[in-house]
Amino acid sequence: MSNTLDSQIEDGCAVLTGYRRTFQAGNNGNINSISDRGTQLPGHREIDKFGQNRDSVFFRDGVRRIDFVLSYIDDKDGDKKAERRREFEANLEKAGLELETEDKSESDDRKTYYLKIHAPWEVLATYADVLKIKVPFKASDIPKAREVPLEWLTQPFRLPDNIMRPEPDYFTAPFDKSKVDFFLIDDKDTFFPPSTRNRIVYYIMTRCPYYKEDRLEKDKTGIKRLLNNGTYTSAYPLHDCKYWKKAQDMQCESERYHLYKYWAGFLCFYKEQPLNLIKKYYGEKIGIYFAWLGFYTEMLFFAAVMGVICFVYGVLSYEDNITSKEICDPDIGGMIVMCPLCDKKCSYWKLNSTCLSSWQSHLFDNEGTVFFAMFMGIWVTLFLEFWKRRQARLEYEWDLVDFEEEQQQLQIRPEYELKCTGRRLNRITQEMEPYLPFPSKCARFCLSGATVLFWTCLIVACIMGVIAYRLAVYAAFASVMKDSPTSKIQLVGSLITPQLATSVTASCINFVIILILNFLYEHVAIWITDMEIPKTHLEYENKLTMKMFMFQFVNYYSSCFYVAFFKGKFVGYPGNYTYMFGKWSKLRNEECAPGGSYYITRFFRRSHPESTYSRWEQDHDLQNFSQFGLFYEYLEMVIQFGFITLFVASFPLAPLLALFNNILEVRVDAWKFTTQFRRPVAAKARNIGAWEEILNVVAILSVVTNAFIVAFTSDMIPRLVYLYAYHTGSKATMRGYIDNSLSFYNISQIPDANLPETYTTKCKLTDFFSRYRDYRYPPGHEKQYTHTMQFWHILAAKLAFIIIMEVRNFIAKQKNKYTSTKLVKMTVNSSTFL
Repeated sequence: MSNTLDSQIEDGCAVLTGYRRTFQAGNNGNINSISDRGTQLPGHREIDKFGQNRDSVFFRDGVRRIDFVLSYIDDKDGDKKAERRREFEANLEKAGLELETEDKSESDDRKTYYLKIHAPWEVLATYADVLKIKVPFKASDIPKAREVPLEWLTQPFRLPDNIMRPEPDYFTAPFDKSKVDFFLIDDKDTFFPPSTRNRIVYYIMTRCPYYKEDRLEKDKTGIKRLLNNGTYTSAYPLHDCKYWKKAQDMQCESERYHLYKYWAGFLCFYKEQPLNLIKKYYGEKIGIYFAWLGFYTEMLFFAAVMGVICFVYGVLSYEDNITSKEICDPDIGGMIVMCPLCDKKCSYWKLNSTCLSSWQSHLFDNEGTVFFAMFMGIWVTLFLEFWKRRQARLEYEWDLVDFEEEQQQLQIRPEYELKCTGRRLNRITQEMEPYLPFPSKCARFCLSGATVLFWTCLIVACIMGVIAYRLAVYAAFASVMKDSPTSKIQLVGSLITPQLATSVTASCINFVIILILNFLYEHVAIWITDMEIPKTHLEYENKLTMKMFMFQFVNYYSSCFYVAFFKGKFVGYPGNYTYMFGKWSKLRNEECAPGGSYYITRFFRRSHPESTYSRWEQDHDLQNFSQFGLFYEYLEMVIQFGFITLFVASFPLAPLLALFNNILEVRVDAWKFTTQFRRPVAAKARNIGAWEEILNVVAILSVVTNAFIVAFTSDMIPRLVYLYAYHTGSKATMRGYIDNSLSFYNISQIPDANLPETYTTKCKLTDFFSRYRDYRYPPGHEKQYTHTMQFWHILAAKLAFIIIMEVRNFIAKQKNKYTSTKLVKMTVNSSTFL
């Protein structure tokens, strides 16, 4: 494949060289040079200082379109960089591209040069053939869909038809330079849209060398390397106009203006997205992102409604919450003395001190939570299956059904071709191609895996350090408490409790750790992915995405997993407490109160006259859209998706908050793309790539986590077991549940290491019992302090609930998968037939 590509490019260059000479002769050789610190750059058109509309996307002649812009400045290392630029630009011209330079005296800052690049028809046709770019050959004669009944109801949410469908429908085929007459070419200058033109030019620049012909320094290749070493300061295609008004030149499409007007404004939040226009202007890859984001936001509406219903049920049943009433009752909760929460420094405390938290917990931990957890298990399955259907529809509408990423870029990366000097025969294409020897590939893979494992362990170690901090600081705050055995937990200062102070400071530390490790790991992930030398652009992107998300998953969710599944679960009991690093550490594991620990919880306009502030300068002043631009947009949403699926049973209002966030997110992202970022290089994609597999993994894990949250973190199953098997009296009620769920411990048996300092010498603690959260036999029983039969009944009920929920979700997923597969096949088959 590589040899085929090279031969095609060489043939194309021969034709293009002849074309360029013809063009120059037609202009009577009027191709004068522009100085680059006293050095003549060959083939550059002289810049006339008069008569140019500088807010234009065309060369000074007003005919040739600017497909790409490079900028650079003179600095202390200018001679060496000027030499690189001369060679690079000379090689660009050999490839048939036409260049025009804007001198720094014409720029706004008086120090930046701008190199404008134009791809003539011969270049575009040659590389469109090489890249197999699809172009129209016949107008579509497929009849339009019939009007849907009551379609007028959706009219307020719709955009004008010319915005939703900026192009007519065509039948398309891969471009073949030898069969130009077969295609619908009305005007060669506009046949290839700007997004295709800038993609072709960027493809050429990434493979263009900047070494002299007599020096075979193959590593000196590509615009990326020149940007990294500072030879050029930026490289970007131009926006077609200002975003706040249409272009004055009628040849400009003003698509950026339409996107800003109908898509980026917040007042358009209730309108549909112009996905076809987004795809046409930015390319399919960005278009598919906004299609996915919009679909995700639509599906969140149903989850948000169910979450609100669950929350409303908690509010309406607020007064019927017998458990919280017993905790707050002075004659019940006020008479129950609980065991200290830490050794030595913590005192005994009354149960009714947790009155407020028990009421708050009921809003989210109630009977509706079980049904909501089951609903979300179904919702996440439907979301993924329906997205596959929507994605298949977009593949058909955007002509991507038979698109293969490997073929689209012919996708051997320039870095792979440079670093892999070995060649071998491809058995399929019968062409010699570069390859990475297996021993080298294996060594690189092992080093990469070890690096990822090290950083994953590092973040786990950091989280454990934060947990240790919580335990140590809680004991320190508790040491200022000076209460009697039956007093409430004292406030530190006058506003906060030890628990709150510990949680806030630990959260701040955890936040700082997340930011620092994110910054460091991004560079590490890029380094190890580069070291692996992926063969294709798609493989590179997928590997980098998986590495980054694996780390982000541990970084963001580890604290939530700790609160959901570890906090308060491995505590032990008085006289035999469990410690984080053993008894020597004196860091006793955190407990949950009977109330529960359930819920987890450049814009500017320049003052220059428009005639002097050129289009390339306006775009130069915008932010660069880096290779991670779209990655971080996906990451933000997928992390959110994880929070509203993995831990949604803990906070049913999470989908509602996510819905509000995403409605704003769509418009903020649109605003950024249209006003703050330079125009990205267009790229094709038929799906959301590695993110689809990540979403599938998160979805599977979410069913498990929500089942375990309801079973082991929520208090719902112990309540139900008590209600139907252990209630007192003839009528099944929750009265007596609090007393039933607390075990007794004889304070006189507490070891000195656990006994509060305040009462070691001042009180005689005999025949006095304190309570703790567990199901154990009382002192004096023949099985004292061992688990009761009720504990095992509750455990069996929890395991049964998990099994039932998993089986139910598996059956629902199989049904939905079967239905979705049929729909996708119908869509693909219809497109194949057409």
